[in-house]
Amino acid sequence: MQNKGAIRVITIIFALVCLYQLSFTYYTKRVEGRAEQYATNQYAKNLAKELAKGDALREQELLDSISTARENYYLDSVSDKTAYDFLFVRPFTYRECKAREINLGLDLKGGMNVMMEVSTIDVVRNLATNPSDPNLTNLIDKAVAIQKQSGKSFMTCFKQVIEQESQKGKIDLSALFRVKLKDKGITANSKNSDVLSAIDKECTDSYDRTFQVLSKRIDKFGVAQPTIQKLEATERILIELPGISDPQRVSRLLEGTAQLEFWLCGSAAKVLPDLVNADKWLATVGLDESTDNGTESETTTTEVANEVKKDTGIAVTNPLFAKLTPNQGNFHPSVVGVAAAQDKADVNLMLKKAAKILPQDVMFLWSSKPLRNTNQYELYVINYTNKSKTALLDGDVISDAKNDFRQTGEPIVTMVMKDEASRKWAKITGSNAGNAIAIVLDSVVYSAPTVHGEISGGRSEISGTFTVDETKDLANILKSGKLTAPANIVQESIVGPSLGAESIHAGMMSFIVAFILVLVYMIFFYNMAGIAACIALLTNLFFLFGVLASIGAVLTLPGIAGIVLTMGMAIDANVIIYERIKEELVAGKNVSTAIIDGYKAAYSAIIDGNVTTLLTGIVLAYFGSGPVQGFAITLCIGILTSLFCGIFVSRLVFEFMLNKKKLVSHITFYNKLTKNFLQNTKLNFVGGHKIQYTITIIMVVIALGSITFKGLDYGVDFSGGRTYVVRFDQDVNPTDIRASLQKEFGNAPEVKNFGPNYQVKITTDYKVKEDSEAVKREVIAKLHHGTKQFFQYKDITIEQFESTLKSPLGIISSEIVGPTMADDIRRSAVIAVVISLLLIFVYIGLRFRKWQYGLAGLTSLAFDALMTIGLFSLFSRVLPFNLEVSQDFVAAVLTVIGYSINDTVIVFDRVRENVKLYPKHSYGRVMNDAMNQTLSRTFNTLGSTLLVLIIVFIFGGEVLRGFMFALLMGIASGAFSSLFVACPIAYSLITRTKKEKIKIEK
Repeated sequence: MQNKGAIRVITIIFALVCLYQLSFTYYTKRVEGRAEQYATNQYAKNLAKELAKGDALREQELLDSISTARENYYLDSVSDKTAYDFLFVRPFTYRECKAREINLGLDLKGGMNVMMEVSTIDVVRNLATNPSDPNLTNLIDKAVAIQKQSGKSFMTCFKQVIEQESQKGKIDLSALFRVKLKDKGITANSKNSDVLSAIDKECTDSYDRTFQVLSKRIDKFGVAQPTIQKLEATERILIELPGISDPQRVSRLLEGTAQLEFWLCGSAAKVLPDLVNADKWLATVGLDESTDNGTESETTTTEVANEVKKDTGIAVTNPLFAKLTPNQGNFHPSVVGVAAAQDKADVNLMLKKAAKILPQDVMFLWSSKPLRNTNQYELYVINYTNKSKTALLDGDVISDAKNDFRQTGEPIVTMVMKDEASRKWAKITGSNAGNAIAIVLDSVVYSAPTVHGEISGGRSEISGTFTVDETKDLANILKSGKLTAPANIVQESIVGPSLGAESIHAGMMSFIVAFILVLVYMIFFYNMAGIAACIALLTNLFFLFGVLASIGAVLTLPGIAGIVLTMGMAIDANVIIYERIKEELVAGKNVSTAIIDGYKAAYSAIIDGNVTTLLTGIVLAYFGSGPVQGFAITLCIGILTSLFCGIFVSRLVFEFMLNKKKLVSHITFYNKLTKNFLQNTKLNFVGGHKIQYTITIIMVVIALGSITFKGLDYGVDFSGGRTYVVRFDQDVNPTDIRASLQKEFGNAPEVKNFGPNYQVKITTDYKVKEDSEAVKREVIAKLHHGTKQFFQYKDITIEQFESTLKSPLGIISSEIVGPTMADDIRRSAVIAVVISLLLIFVYIGLRFRKWQYGLAGLTSLAFDALMTIGLFSLFSRVLPFNLEVSQDFVAAVLTVIGYSINDTVIVFDRVRENVKLYPKHSYGRVMNDAMNQTLSRTFNTLGSTLLVLIIVFIFGGEVLRGFMFALLMGIASGAFSSLFVACPIAYSLITRTKKEKIKIEK
């Protein structure tokens, strides 16, 4: 072995670096173990006994909250103390160790993953002199249409529209934008290109400012190890917040634009008669009339009409007051009535419908929170005080804000205004003594205090039925600054800590069982040489985790599946080498020479096979996101470490054994049972290529037929929608739950078992285009109301139902994907698959210097992808587990593509070698010999890989089951296609070319 000393030194250095990186995880877990012990022993048990006087679920809530609080207290107290003194030279605090440990993904430890999209359209509209200009609206609509088809950024599409319209006739952008872009140098004589450049810069600046504001809010929120990342190509921002127990609080924090306004409150008593008239008008003709907002609004209003007309009595004659309970003197004087969260949208639509019946100098705004211990929100009447219908005071007026307490202990937010705003505030309060002024943030009323006189100094406060956390968040939003453009949540994924803990257990169980079985398999099949493979595999895993820790990668549940798959691929390198060594031993060479020649002969096949898989891993890492990206990164790292360990580490083990005379005689590569396994086979693969074509065509027709006529079960990743996994305390029937939820949502959502019979997955597209916090609350309220009857514990509250921390029952995970995000995911999936196929086609064509090999490989991969998709369609809703087409499924298809080509490359590599060794043999014989010679390797690699995948499929949990099923089907298909699709096609193409060449020569 050349450069043996250098390789040994590199291996040792690599091992030491990995050990150093992994040591931080060890010391972090040691400190956290002490914290958990401290919380359990000192506080949790005693306090839980004293406080838990209610039901069992309440007792569990108290125990969890107390234990968590004390554990966090301990960790805070030691965060800046030395936890790890590296070689007594460099001390590291717990905080520093925590930052360097292996990060677990949100699917393993619970938390919230959010994709936010900065609304560039709103930025462009706000820059226009008249945002409602029909010409501008027309340009924006065309740009949006192009964006939906192409997936490009809005500004790119907007520029394209301007260029197209400029060719048809004159478009003067300066006329639309010069007023607000005057300070950017835009005049009446500016060119369209100059205006577009100015708009583009403003959009970029707005995106950067949004990122900065969100970063400030997250930093002040106090989450451990948050992640916020720019995705500039799509104008989106990725945020990951581990350990979040209140997702609704986070949504409010992130989506609030911090648009603070002060409005003069109106009189409910004066407006109520107008509301009565509006209610009468709606009851007669109002609900059946079309609106001014087009088909979509008309459809929605009709839905409201149908809903209220289903009711009896007051619902028929009083549609508005069926949803809105009027103020009878028991609420704030400016509150016209109250409505349940789920009825707010209907009330808004009816008020909009009856706008011509209502006074034109008022508007209506909802309260920010429901009344205490209810689901009822107050509706305030607000007076317009000027012709432009603007607030008394608005804009970026706050210089400081903090949470505070009144003397009574009530949590409040105190604000200090900037100098100019302070003067205006004094004037406003001085002229409105005795009136109420509504403090409005992002179009909801937070409080409406009555003014008793002029307030100087620019100080004011926001009060209400707030918790301490809510006042902290509100102060955080106000102090961090106003978002210059709305940032909407287009994708949201929440995993509760209970599901995360179960995922860790399932993932580790599958990993350990698979690892042990692979070790046993290799030792059984290859005897003493199997031990060398096991040492290489152990080293590979050690290096893999060390690299993950070094680069700060996140370990996800699919990432654990990637590690398990890596084990199968790592074994493949050893199998290729060992089968080559066995051939050299059969040729009569001694062990030492056979090992040297076997390694040399195996290098090209190992490298070619791993490079093709690596190419698909890179594509998946680029186009994937979240857990899928974690899987791809783990897979890519695993391929590289597997190459190193399979080629070099196992060789070092053999060198060590060869240098020990006592061990040389024990170096064996088989036992009595495996010595002649699949050796000297004489199967005529090529002779039956026409039959193979027929079987292949039949399989393709079945797959295409299922896809065409039965279709696929698309997850929310591809279709858009809301998905919730709900856990009950007894077995439930999905059909009964679907019927109950149909009454809540109007249309029946999809309900199916998710794992055990006490767990279901609910998917609905109810108001999926609306991402407001109010709609999210409405959906959860409907879910709670429609499912609570199926719990043994009938009194489960909505707080217990939606909590991801305090209760083991209710919603344990959720995901929301908006329509635009679903379009992008579908587009990225297609692009990723196409690019992977093309890259492999080019690589094989160049590597083997024949396009026929590339085309044969490409065809077999297309067959594998089609079979995987077809089987998913065929068995969807037949097998008792989830077979949704999601990002995980795309990851599985790409992995199959990369892994399947490995088999094909091994055969092609042997064909290339045999052509050189036996130039006089016919190509059919060369192909047959190559396929027979590699048959043992194909069986062993397929067997070891399927073995680990089956283990993960069984023990990996429900979350991974569909993903692993796709891998199982795809890899089995890959073994078939390598022998019966790729090779026959390559044979047919190459022999056809040779015959033509012979005819020309004659």
